[in-house]
Amino acid sequence: MYTCIIFDVDGTIINTEKAVIGSLQKTLKEVLGREYGREELTFVLGVPGTTSLPKLGIQNIAEVNDRWNENMKDFYADIHIYPEIDQVLRTLKERNVMTGIVTSKTRQELQDDFVPFGLMKYLPFIVTADDTLKHKPNPEPIQKFLEISGANQSEAIYIGDTIYDMRCASDARVDFALAVWGAAQSPNGIDAKYKLNEPLDILELL
Repeated sequence: MYTCIIFDVDGTIINTEKAVIGSLQKTLKEVLGREYGREELTFVLGVPGTTSLPKLGIQNIAEVNDRWNENMKDFYADIHIYPEIDQVLRTLKERNVMTGIVTSKTRQELQDDFVPFGLMKYLPFIVTADDTLKHKPNPEPIQKFLEISGANQSEAIYIGDTIYDMRCASDARVDFALAVWGAAQSPNGIDAKYKLNEPLDILELL
């Protein structure tokens, strides 16, 4: 039985794919003068901008990352909570299951993109990109979560939507469940102990 459920944010709790890719396309058009297709940019989903932008040939990482975050504001209307997630989080709290998040967002990005949805009351333990030196797929973020929460490693499971999430959990020796509803790429290439088709499936882990 799992006594701790750790959530990724983007692609797991909230759908930000259209906003992330759209704002990046806009940013790259402004900075590089080039238009990118969605398929060229899906690799950025699930990792910090400081990790993904260099792979696009960006030199001034901090400046472009700030512009990307600013452009995200134009796409906030495209961000929404996945159906049933609020019900799942409420039920987990009622059953006294420890919960929290491990995300590649910075604290400011979390504040801007996620906090307004009002779900933080269900997620007391938080690890952002600002809290570790290394980021997903490195195991350090989940290891940090276990450290600050005191969760039992063998009774914890991480729910995410990318191969980066899977590798992070695997190397941290924590079980992994794939949020199929948010996976931007084929779930067939992601090794997971559980493949969850909809958020309510999370309750079956208990």
